[in-house]
Amino acid sequence: MIPQLFTIIAQSAPAAGGSTPTPGFGLQQILMMGAMVVMFYFLLIRPQQRQRKELQKRIDSMQAGDKVVTTAGIHGLIHNLKEKTVVIKIADSTMVEFDKTAVAHVIKKDA
Repeated sequence: MIPQLFTIIAQSAPAAGGSTPTPGFGLQQILMMGAMVVMFYFLLIRPQQRQRKELQKRIDSMQAGDKVVTTAGIHGLIHNLKEKTVVIKIADSTMVEFDKTAVAHVIKKDA
């Protein structure tokens, strides 16, 4: 079994004086990877950061009476705001308290 292993290793080893890799091959791979990272940033990461900033701005400017939709899909009106939470009125006598981070959409009462 061991002689067979040595035979396989010897056959897979490159011959002495074999062909040399083309110059610039490593640089070409690095440039392609760099281009992919830049495209990934501009197509995925940057728009997501922009959307998150916009949502954070809307959350910071919430007022009582604004309509909101939570990440769980619950629709309601803001009844009361606290430092880190918001009380949402979802029915006539039903109020639920959520973290502000659970708000997915804010619709101003003016709009």
